[in-house]
Amino acid sequence: MRKLSVLAILMIVLFVFTACGNDISETEKSATPTQVQVTETQLPDDGVVDISLSDKEILVDGKTAESDTSGAVYTANDIVYYEEGKDFTYGEGTAEEAHSAKEAKAHTVVHITKAGEYKLSGKLSKGQIAVDLGEDAKENPDAVVTLVLNDVDITCDVAPAIIFYNVYECSNSDSETATKDVDTSKAGANVIVADETENTVNGSYVAKIYKPDSVVLSDNGNEVEDASKLHKYDGAFYSKMSMNVNGGEKGTGVLTINAENEGLDSEVHLTINGGNINIYSGNDGINTNEDGVSVATINGGNLNIKVTGETGEGDGIDSNGWLVINGGKLTAQACSVSADAGIDSDMGIHINGGTVVASGSMLDRIEDGGQTCVTFNLAQKQSGKKLSIKNSSGDVVAELKPENDCSVILYSSSDLDSEENYSLYNGDTLVAKSGSGFMGGPGMPPPGGEPPQGGMQPPQGDMEPPGGRVPPGGEPPHWN
Repeated sequence: MRKLSVLAILMIVLFVFTACGNDISETEKSATPTQVQVTETQLPDDGVVDISLSDKEILVDGKTAESDTSGAVYTANDIVYYEEGKDFTYGEGTAEEAHSAKEAKAHTVVHITKAGEYKLSGKLSKGQIAVDLGEDAKENPDAVVTLVLNDVDITCDVAPAIIFYNVYECSNSDSETATKDVDTSKAGANVIVADETENTVNGSYVAKIYKPDSVVLSDNGNEVEDASKLHKYDGAFYSKMSMNVNGGEKGTGVLTINAENEGLDSEVHLTINGGNINIYSGNDGINTNEDGVSVATINGGNLNIKVTGETGEGDGIDSNGWLVINGGKLTAQACSVSADAGIDSDMGIHINGGTVVASGSMLDRIEDGGQTCVTFNLAQKQSGKKLSIKNSSGDVVAELKPENDCSVILYSSSDLDSEENYSLYNGDTLVAKSGSGFMGGPGMPPPGGEPPQGGMQPPQGDMEPPGGRVPPGGEPPHWN
């Protein structure tokens, strides 16, 4: 019989592997190097880790997530929460803010421990996404994680639904050198709202828990005089480091945050560059909370904030440092029953661009950011009524319909003329007038000018109790 060449034999073997691959057992596949090399699943991917959520199982790149803590992604039932039954030396939470071990154990935590991009999809009715790259990550510029929200629905009843613990911090917390001009482009915490997706985050919070070894009692032993913070996470979507929130290329993705307490929080800086973001919160809609340091920056996107008021208070946006608005469309409605503002900042509010509608019962001073603002102080609280802003010629420049009771309304847009006078109408009825280009807080005259006509009026009328939280998928605040 004619002998086959070595090359011919190899070609036949390759043909058999290729043509019959589907008939080879899993054991044979793992023992056959040539077969493993040609299967599609072994080809290089795009570097993005897919995490698919469900109450049945968590899948990571199509495989069931493991509990091995050394992995880039692992699952555990180890959520951080405020535990019930503790005394005053444990923390500052109330009985209403505490949760049982059974409640906490019902939550699955999806831990992300390595730098990279992670695409989240699916629904988790009791769980949390927790990003923690280790204590040294804060100083490591490579410790960067991007979460791509790709039709994800996460609910957490005892803590934030999404939290960044330790990633790279691109800034510092030195209040003496702090400035409103910050660059967070290299921040370690990043979120992308993928195009053509609907994403929902329903979250709770964690009241302040003390470091056990830091508790110092008063002389009588009945109260804590001094203690360091171990945990305290007020927002449904929370970051301990500076965070960026971005939209996709088309900017068509939607993120809705329903928060028992605060909505979207960062302990340092927060920059919103895009996306359609709806926040319904029991307290502040957005909070950046490092005193004299934090900067909340809005560069783009559509941002709708409504404080539903379960806690009895809350600003639309509250920055313990600066608030800088450079673009996008912002609607911010403060709590109906408290002396809070649509936008609030300890160090100054700068509006350089975009369209801004803010309503509440107070208004912080607006610094000269280069774009004209008009403010209206209302003699009667308004809500649920369609209001029009008109210029001196009677032309309508904006229409709005506040859903929360408010006695102060701020509007800013590039369409406003700094030399013009504007008035607020309900139909044909004049509600309030504002001085042209007024840049001060309620009752404060603009430089060299008189205060807005009507001045600041105290809230009037009966205060209704706060309504319930808008359910997931509910309509955003209606400002036309």
